[in-house]
Amino acid sequence: MTLLDVVFKYGTPPGEKAMWALNNAWEVYGVRKIKFDEKERTIRVEYDATRLNEGEIAGILGRAGIDLQSKVQLV
Repeated sequence: MTLLDVVFKYGTPPGEKAMWALNNAWEVYGVRKIKFDEKERTIRVEYDATRLNEGEIAGILGRAGIDLQSKVQLV
């Protein structure tokens, strides 16, 4: 298992429907943690890189209704 983090900026704060949909993201094998920073308007996802990639994570978030704006470069 290779754990990586990816961080995305989001526009509109997620509503109740999106949060419920994110709850289902835990069912996707390889998603380990999801953390929101409301002040910075970012969402950080820890995932297993042997199972998923950044594009798949963005797709999971998008299907959940998260208004993704851009990927944040991590240093």
